[in-house]
Amino acid sequence: MPSLLFHGAHSQVSTTGDFETVDEAFVAESCVAFLELRASTEECIQSVLKYLDDGHRRLGISLATGAGKTVIFTQLIDRIPPRDATATKTLIIAHRRELVEQAAKQCRLAYPDKIVEIEMGNEKAAGHGDIIIASVQTLSRGRIYNFDPSAFKLVLVDEAHHIVARSYREALGHFRLNEPASDAPILVGVSATFSRFDGLKLGAAIDHIVYHKDYVDMIGENWLADAIFTTVKSEADLSKVKKDQFGDFSLSSLSEAVNKRTINDVTVRAWMANAKDRKSTLVFCVDIKHAMQLTETFRAHGVDARYITASTPPKVRAEQLEAFRNQEFPVLLNCGLFTEGTDIPNIDCVLLARPTKSRNLLVQMIGRGLRLHPGKQNCHIIDMVASLATGVLSTPTLFGLHPDEILTECTVKELREGRQGQPEMEAPELPDKMEDWDQDVDLTFTTYDSVYDLLNDSRSERHIRSLSPHCWVRVEDKKYLLSDSSGWLTIERQDKEFVVRHVMKFHDPVTENPTFTRPRVIATGEDFETTVRAADTYANEKFNQRNISNWMPWRRAPATSAQISLLNKAKIRNAKLMSGDLTRGQAADIITKLKFGGKGRYKATESKQKKLKRKQDAIDEFQELQKRTHVSVGPLEA
Repeated sequence: MPSLLFHGAHSQVSTTGDFETVDEAFVAESCVAFLELRASTEECIQSVLKYLDDGHRRLGISLATGAGKTVIFTQLIDRIPPRDATATKTLIIAHRRELVEQAAKQCRLAYPDKIVEIEMGNEKAAGHGDIIIASVQTLSRGRIYNFDPSAFKLVLVDEAHHIVARSYREALGHFRLNEPASDAPILVGVSATFSRFDGLKLGAAIDHIVYHKDYVDMIGENWLADAIFTTVKSEADLSKVKKDQFGDFSLSSLSEAVNKRTINDVTVRAWMANAKDRKSTLVFCVDIKHAMQLTETFRAHGVDARYITASTPPKVRAEQLEAFRNQEFPVLLNCGLFTEGTDIPNIDCVLLARPTKSRNLLVQMIGRGLRLHPGKQNCHIIDMVASLATGVLSTPTLFGLHPDEILTECTVKELREGRQGQPEMEAPELPDKMEDWDQDVDLTFTTYDSVYDLLNDSRSERHIRSLSPHCWVRVEDKKYLLSDSSGWLTIERQDKEFVVRHVMKFHDPVTENPTFTRPRVIATGEDFETTVRAADTYANEKFNQRNISNWMPWRRAPATSAQISLLNKAKIRNAKLMSGDLTRGQAADIITKLKFGGKGRYKATESKQKKLKRKQDAIDEFQELQKRTHVSVGPLEA
């Protein structure tokens, strides 16, 4: 009988025949996945070992959802030697029951000769285990002190973007891992989304990201299933939805805006129009009520849809999951369960019915459908997009496209190239790559009659101010600025990343003239939202809130006489400005734009508009000629 030897283990698992239990299927599936990813697994492990040899001890691995991080976990356990004769144990920390149980299964499969124990809820580790897998919530209740730090060589953290949360910091502090230390265990954290939506710095817990593969790269390299993307305008009005403490939408407020009969009907019709032939669709909902009512809408359209939530009894949840894995029904709805950790590789469609401002959450939801599975050609991602003005993220933003870009079954390759195909001749010609995706598309075709009209057009700040509470203004096509009396911050798109720089302002004590430091890079990011939050976190520490906060009452007061005088001297429009024409905040923004090249930007925009007009005139002329040469049956025009 053919068999597979799991590297680092002493047992064999058959890949032929029927499986009597779910565990047997899990074992075989894990072995197959391991062999498929063996080369990349070894590449990742070698990167970890190299950094350890160089003396680094708190490391991060950035792997897209579905890349087999638990396989890498298990391989690291035997590859990292003990610090001494007593420090031989490994601790794995996770934050959800499913993750703990999944890691335990993988470790028992890989190391049948080792003792694997679980510390979670009513399950308590006896203390004899070679590998301890614990939930962070259980450890934070004081049970962390049952473990002797000197007995551990390695601490592994799953979903490590949570690692700076207080519960993790308390657990890691017990192992002397909150600071780099030579007498502490090695720390390795793995995550698909190594960024924090709340602006907390992961560098407080992890010193180096030693390996990175995002899901776009992994699709291109056939590590993950291919994906096609479709966006559908849900017409949900999120303008009055409140924010939670992290800046994302408050779930109760979001549910009121999204969970409406008309929007649920649009969502189901969008699925039926695009994915009714898909065998396994996972739907992300806002809350339990939304999951229930959207399920009823599916059923009203004759679709066998079922839902599970955190309140679903464990036995019922397990039964429904198993039936879904066996493709006994086509649509499974959930809220808050499957954004992390759960392995359902047969998913071939993900329906995003839950708007978010968090890039991490968006990536996690999409990643649920990207695992490889026999017979699965790709996964169809259907994104029910709400309005840009509220700061909602959509799948196009992950590829550097404008958030409102409409996608129709676009492949990853097409999205990476920045376009879906050649535009029709009569359509407005957009740039080949929408690199300046955070501005309103309509601005590309707006004609400004004066410098004042350009500078007073706040639409270009609409997106960034939906993400930030601060008065960021756009001073160039790919550059935003936040100004304070002590200096300023800029966010600028450069190549494939966003860069935040800080310039400090001083006054010469002799001449009393202002002097400025060179721009200093204080943060970089791969996506706009994360970079804005990093810049905001820094600004909160360095700048006066009265100067930078968009909600300050002074911004709504009429412009001061000094502001009006300065703007009139700048001659930015023919008619003179009066105090009642602008608020104090609007005037401050215009003055900032003027100081940082607003007139030059107007000239560049004016030149661009002239070129666009000439091109449009040529198209109009061509189309008129085409009409003249068109022959059809019927009367001729006089």
